[in-house]
Amino acid sequence: MSKIIINGGRKLKGEISVEGSKNAILPILAATLLNSGRSVIRNCPKLKDVEVTLRILMKLGCKVEVDKDTVMVDSSNITSTEIPVDLAAEMRSSIIFMGPMLARCGRVVISFPGGCEIGPRPIDLHLKGLRSMGANILDVQGGFIYCNADHLKGTEIHLSYPSVGATENIMLASVFAEGETYIHNAAKEPEITDLQNFLRAMGADVSGAGSGIICVKGTAQKLKDVEYTIMPDRIVAGTYMVAAAITGGEVTLNNVMPEHLSAVISALSEAGCTIKNDENHIYICGPDRNEAVDIIRTLPYPGFPTDMQAPFVSLLTVCRGTSIVVETVFENRYKHVDELMRMGANITLEGRIAVIKGVDKLNGAVVYARDLRGAAALAIAGLAAKGETVVLDIKHLDRGYENMEVKLAQLGALIRRQD
Repeated sequence: MSKIIINGGRKLKGEISVEGSKNAILPILAATLLNSGRSVIRNCPKLKDVEVTLRILMKLGCKVEVDKDTVMVDSSNITSTEIPVDLAAEMRSSIIFMGPMLARCGRVVISFPGGCEIGPRPIDLHLKGLRSMGANILDVQGGFIYCNADHLKGTEIHLSYPSVGATENIMLASVFAEGETYIHNAAKEPEITDLQNFLRAMGADVSGAGSGIICVKGTAQKLKDVEYTIMPDRIVAGTYMVAAAITGGEVTLNNVMPEHLSAVISALSEAGCTIKNDENHIYICGPDRNEAVDIIRTLPYPGFPTDMQAPFVSLLTVCRGTSIVVETVFENRYKHVDELMRMGANITLEGRIAVIKGVDKLNGAVVYARDLRGAAALAIAGLAAKGETVVLDIKHLDRGYENMEVKLAQLGALIRRQD
C-alpha cells in the first residue's frame, strides 16, 4: 500500500505551477471521439484518471500517444462500442463516454461507473436527457446500461439539478443531433466552458456555457482536427492555497485562473490570509494562526466547491474559534473527519453539518485516505501537525493531483512517498 510520510511544522515557501484540470481533461478526452480524426491536447495532467480514460479510448479503437504533458488521440477508427467493465469501475467519469459514443456510433454499452464513495451520484439526469433526445435505454439491470439511438434529435432539456456530468453528456450527444438542443439549468462550472471551447475548436456550434442555458446546434458536417490547451486545475490551486494558509506560509502559484477561485479566495481572506493575484498568478501569505470562518456552504459554481470542502476542513481544525461547514452536494463527504479526529481535531458531525472547534495544534498520526479530496485534506493536516503523519492508501491522491508530494517538497515540506 502506497503512503506518504510527513513531518509537520514547516512553513511552506516558494512558487510552483499548477497542472491542467482533471475535471476538464476527462470530458475533453471523451469528446475526441467526435471528430473522427486527430486531437492534440496540451497541459494534460499526469493522473490515474487520465491514464484510465486513455486506456478506454484505446480499447474503443483510438490511437493514443503521450509526450510529457501533450496527448494525441486519433479517433479515425472506432472498433468497439463497449466500455470495458474493469476500467469503468475505476472512475465515476467513465459515464461521460455515453454522449459521444451515441453521437458517433449510435450505440454504447457501459457498466455503472465507480470512483470515490462520497455518496449517491445518480445518473438519472444523464439517462433522462439522452432519452429525451431519442436514445433507447434498453436495460439498466445487472449493472449494465445498454443504449442505442438510430437518430438523435435536438430538444429542450430542463435539468432539475445543475449536474456537471449530465450537462457534459448532453452537450456531447447533441453535436450531431438534428436541430437545436437547449440545456436549461445547465452547470456553470469553468470546466463546462472549457469543454464548449474545445468543441467549438473542432467546428461544433455550441454556445451559452457559464450562463445556465447552453445551446447546441447539431451539424451533419464532419468535425475537424484540433489542437487545444487545457485550463489549469482550480481545485489543485485551491488545495495548495490552503496548504500555504495552514502552515503560515508564503506561496506563489503559477498557471492559475484566479477568477475561478473567488469563493475560495473569499474564505481564505476571511480566515486572515493575505492574497494578491493577477491574470495567471496567485500569491498567498498565511498568518501565524488563522481565524475561524463563520459558515461555509458547498454549492454548485460559483459557490464554494464541494471538492474544496475536505482540504478546508483541515485548515479550520486549527483556526482560532468555531467554524461551521454545510455539505449540500454529497451526503457522505465527511470520511476525512474521523481521521482528522485521530490527529486531535475537535469536530462534531450532525448529518451534513460539521461544527469545527479550532484546537491549538494537531498531532501526527497514522491515517487512512478514503477518497480523493479526503487524501489531500489529510496531507494538508500533516503539514501543520506536530510530529510524523503517515497517510495510507494514497492511490486516491494520484487520481487528482500530479506529484503532490514533489510539489510540496519544493515548497519546503518534509514529505516523502513510500510505495
